[in-house]
Amino acid sequence: MLMSSRLLFCLLSVATLSVTSNTANSATPLKNNLTTLSERSGFVKTGRYDEVIALCAEFQKAYPTAVRCIEFGRTPEGRPMLALIASRTGALTATEAQQRNIPVVLIQGGIHAGEIDGKDAGFLALRETLENTAAKGALDKQVLIFVPVFNIDGHERFGRWNRPNQQGPEEMGWRTTAQNFNLNRDYVKADSPEMQSMLKLINEWDPLATVDLHVTDGAKFEHDISIQVEPVNSGDANLRASGKQLRDAVITDLAKQGSLPLPFYMSFEKEDDPMSGFADNVPTARFSHGYFVLRNRYGMLVETHSWKDYPTRVRITHNTIISVLNQIALHGAQWRSLAIAADARAATLAGKQVVVSYATTDKTIPVAFRGYAYERTPSTISGALMTRYNETKPQVWNVTLRNEIVPKNIVTAPQAGYLVSAAYADAIAQKLTQHGIQFRVLKSGLEGARIESLRADKVSFTAESFEGHQMLTLKGGWKTEQRTLAPGSLFVPIAQAKSRLVIELFKPSAPDALVNWGWFNNAFERKEYMEAYVAEEVAREQLAADPTLRKEFEQRLASDASFAKNPVARLDFFARRHSSWDERFNLYPVFRTALVPQ
Repeated sequence: MLMSSRLLFCLLSVATLSVTSNTANSATPLKNNLTTLSERSGFVKTGRYDEVIALCAEFQKAYPTAVRCIEFGRTPEGRPMLALIASRTGALTATEAQQRNIPVVLIQGGIHAGEIDGKDAGFLALRETLENTAAKGALDKQVLIFVPVFNIDGHERFGRWNRPNQQGPEEMGWRTTAQNFNLNRDYVKADSPEMQSMLKLINEWDPLATVDLHVTDGAKFEHDISIQVEPVNSGDANLRASGKQLRDAVITDLAKQGSLPLPFYMSFEKEDDPMSGFADNVPTARFSHGYFVLRNRYGMLVETHSWKDYPTRVRITHNTIISVLNQIALHGAQWRSLAIAADARAATLAGKQVVVSYATTDKTIPVAFRGYAYERTPSTISGALMTRYNETKPQVWNVTLRNEIVPKNIVTAPQAGYLVSAAYADAIAQKLTQHGIQFRVLKSGLEGARIESLRADKVSFTAESFEGHQMLTLKGGWKTEQRTLAPGSLFVPIAQAKSRLVIELFKPSAPDALVNWGWFNNAFERKEYMEAYVAEEVAREQLAADPTLRKEFEQRLASDASFAKNPVARLDFFARRHSSWDERFNLYPVFRTALVPQ
């Protein structure tokens, strides 16, 4: 009987993992207690969260001097959020690791709980590393924090078809949390209890590198994994070479093991059109690898290809984890020194230009992308062109990649920092605390201070909610004026290691600024009005009393046809000049200051 090449590949993948696992297990009498359901099933199934709870305890029991099982939070549905701390250095607390300058790496699985490769690959890699059958000696030079499942409530929403664009395992969890948050859009706004707990863990341990393990969606092709790292195209300029070094070393290791890795996200420029090519980009701070770069740390996004079977994806994810551990063992001390130096530079950004967003130019390079033969024909179901792939016929797609990334929005950091109005201070103080950002409450407020304020000239609200927020876009410029801020207002200094994150939170031109997430929407809603008949009387009084105003009004009527045809705009022209006009309307309740408040 003839066996298809694909089936043979699947069987070989299972065999490869089984051999690795059995070899590793032979070194420990507790082998059955440290294996996953996935491993025992030949990487066809994945276990439920009670298995994570049991394995966390069993690893600590088996390796009491090298592993700690910790709970770092609770989910909305009451489940414990667990992490395994592993190291041969003797530093199993954050304080010990920091005092001894030991690099910390965070390996995170299941942020999207249907994409669960990282959990099963991580447990396998952890056991092998502890046994020194893989990444030999790596734990002598670092602390590993392994979070098997980030989105735990989503993980327990188990089902066979939760990932219709993915091959295996037989059942898996759900993409979003019990509150329907996508955790990989939540790093800045930190709405979810899960993210708030994760940020607390991150603030405590300050990982040098965070590896976020995913499975992509998309078309069918031969490439099996993408590795993206920042800083490479963004963040502190002196960190970018080491970020590229980490990325390229992992890609090299994976290629040596038979994978076909690439350094960009493999999503077509035009959906379902292979010949449209690809474009690289810089992630915004709502994403994991766009967030950590603002903390002067390394963020890696790992995306295995969803159409590879589960044994293959677990093997490749396992290989990635082992490669990262080896790289941190080799270079972690040096990279940690570079990161600490970047912290010091970040504390001196006052008055300097900072890039807050990036763009990809139209410049392209050719890419020989390994896909499959395909045809595009009209669908009788959707009526659109649909692509159908023939996985028995590998084919090279000669396409292009846009990979030249340049600054898009550049801002000037404030000389001293930002001030937050007392009315919003409690909510913003909570957010700053969650991110580990330094700030100070102004007990006496500020009286007649010369500070920079921004009043929006144009405000646009999104029509639909996104991640529980009505997003906002504003346009306007900063100008210096005298303002009084009430006691309880906040001062957020720019002279701190997380200054890039501070700017991201408060600069409206930054993609994930809190104002853009709708945190200050009330400030841009008009709540008091003048009746039309009253405005009419006010207008006549103003025109009679001020010839200059009359001339300005007449000129506006003559030069602006839309204004002339709009009765509301014409009356507003006068209402805005009346003492009843709301001076705070469209005023951004965050200010810039050149002086540190006393």
